[in-house]
Amino acid sequence: MTEENKEKTAPEAKPEVQVLPVSHKFLIGQKLGMTQVFDAAGSLHAVTVVKTGPCRVVYTRTIEKDGYQAVCLGLGHKVEHRANKAEMGLAKKLNLKPIKHLKEFRVSDLAGAAPGQTASIERFAEGEYVDVQAVSKGKGFAGGMKRHGFAGGGASHGASDRERAPGSLGSRRSLGRVLPGQRMAGHMGVDTVSVQKVKIVKIIPEENMILVNSGIPGATGSMVYITLTNKKVSVAAAVNLKAKSKKDAIKGAAKKPGAKK
Repeated sequence: MTEENKEKTAPEAKPEVQVLPVSHKFLIGQKLGMTQVFDAAGSLHAVTVVKTGPCRVVYTRTIEKDGYQAVCLGLGHKVEHRANKAEMGLAKKLNLKPIKHLKEFRVSDLAGAAPGQTASIERFAEGEYVDVQAVSKGKGFAGGMKRHGFAGGGASHGASDRERAPGSLGSRRSLGRVLPGQRMAGHMGVDTVSVQKVKIVKIIPEENMILVNSGIPGATGSMVYITLTNKKVSVAAAVNLKAKSKKDAIKGAAKKPGAKK
């Protein structure tokens, strides 16, 4: 067999899966529930446990083609007979099973993002502040007191049917109708809710878990979208985070073989 034939018959090397640059600070996760942990100072914190990634970059959006810039992450897989043609097409491009959860994250700069890359927990650090978005629990049809926090009417002077009533709803002669947007009884829950500027208390990289110091909307097992907060962080918190990351880097260098003690 000639050398040319050997080159043709040799199996093609599979490209290594690249990692999404850590400058893109967003992830898809799954809410596991709440617990409590102690920090280094001995303070007790109520935390929500979120299992994140590893996610896969499914596609990117560009201004030239789509009018905006975004990176779409995918998490989990579904059986093929439950996937539509569009989902099967995406899976075929990435040589994967159909992806179950997709979410686009708007970015100002794509900065090396490409389909097929993976995004894991390494892009976040303990002490950082993030925004968490999820769909709240459904409460069904709720009255004004439960849905909007109304105080209700007085329980005295025989007003037995006014204790949980919403009160007056509209004007009389000038309009004679209830204005749109009036707070009334109706469907409650199943809303997209964002909890902003919550602190990452602990990260467990071997289990891909992030523990945030806050409650998160949604039931256990629901999907959660985590992004670095754009809210202002105090100078003291930023300095502490920078010092901690520098200390961790020194510890990591000391553990390497041949490092100076």
